[in-house]
Amino acid sequence: MNSNRVDRKEPETSATTAAETGGLSSARVLAAQQNKVSIRLAVTVFFFTQGICFASWASRIPDIKLLLGLNDAQLGTILFALPAGLMTSLPLSGWAVTRFGSRRMLLVGATLYTLTMVVIGLVTDRWELAGVLFMFGLFGNLVNIAVNTQAIGVEALYGKSIMASFHGAWSLAGFSGASIAWFMVSLNIAPFHHFCMIAGLVVVLVALAYKRTLPAMRGSSDTPLFARPDGLLLRLGIIGFFGMACEGTMFDWSGVYFQKIVEAPEKLVTLGYVAFMGTMTGGRFIGDALSNRLGRKKMLQLSGALITTGLLVSVLFPMLVTATIGFLLVGFGVSSVVPLVYGAAGKSGTLSPGVALAAVSTISFFGFLLGPPVIGWIAEVASLRFSFALIACLGSGIAILATRSRLLQ
Repeated sequence: MNSNRVDRKEPETSATTAAETGGLSSARVLAAQQNKVSIRLAVTVFFFTQGICFASWASRIPDIKLLLGLNDAQLGTILFALPAGLMTSLPLSGWAVTRFGSRRMLLVGATLYTLTMVVIGLVTDRWELAGVLFMFGLFGNLVNIAVNTQAIGVEALYGKSIMASFHGAWSLAGFSGASIAWFMVSLNIAPFHHFCMIAGLVVVLVALAYKRTLPAMRGSSDTPLFARPDGLLLRLGIIGFFGMACEGTMFDWSGVYFQKIVEAPEKLVTLGYVAFMGTMTGGRFIGDALSNRLGRKKMLQLSGALITTGLLVSVLFPMLVTATIGFLLVGFGVSSVVPLVYGAAGKSGTLSPGVALAAVSTISFFGFLLGPPVIGWIAEVASLRFSFALIACLGSGIAILATRSRLLQ
């Protein structure tokens, strides 16, 4: 089937789906269509605020570690509280977004997430930090499900793929947050005051953007708290699992790979990470155009091929230039996987977008959690190069599963 022909039919189908799953009146759907540019910008703002909050916290981890007198093992254990909170809230977030509406939960989640970030700067004990990080993960996932549900609705208004650009705003916020943190550290500004300034910025952005998000959607009193994904959603979840395992591996192990395998000079040890992050961020801003041109299925096939090729180049030719090129390819390959998976999950005919997203996110996020430690275990038994070669196989898995997924038509 010609992909261009499918794309021309998609706007009508998507608009109908948005009206049915969102519970919006026809008048509100029409109003949303007329204001879709401002709605898209508003949802982008929420992606940005979530990203800058997370980046601000992550950038000050060394300072908080020093303030609390933690060693590496203690810090590593405490940091598990954040994904624990995230995993705990996955089914609850999907239920709440469907029951009370993504717009309302977006405001609640963004407010609590930002306030929790500020509280992190006040902790004086390791157990306090663990408790606050658990809540940070919980509220962060509520924002994540709510804002991605909004993004699915906006994508339906446009009738084409725009999900990657939203995630690109999150990545851009990561760079912005890290840059601001560097400036704060250089001025010896304490984490609490730093977080308060970021919170002030977020409050202003949320106040400006909230009323322009998608209108409140009609909830359902019989929304299930736990929903088993059907075969189509399960396949999407596995694609997301593979993509996030690759992403997590690059986040945690790219510097180690350049240090131990590539044997890069000390000043260039972070080159692989920077290369990966650069193309991952850039890829999210051009990924939508490519997805709309090639189709979601072919885009995921291309993404899987780029991940596999990039990692194999880095494994077979572990020199500075070739490994950097390989990591550039991996970054571009990873960039569109999760946005495309989330966008496809919102088209599920069996579950509401919020619940479908929560189900797919649950499966996907296990890849982010399990990928990096598995890499370490395999590297200990075999080698880091062998570990990266195995991760390359996940890229091939993405391409194969994308070929068989009907939700990516």
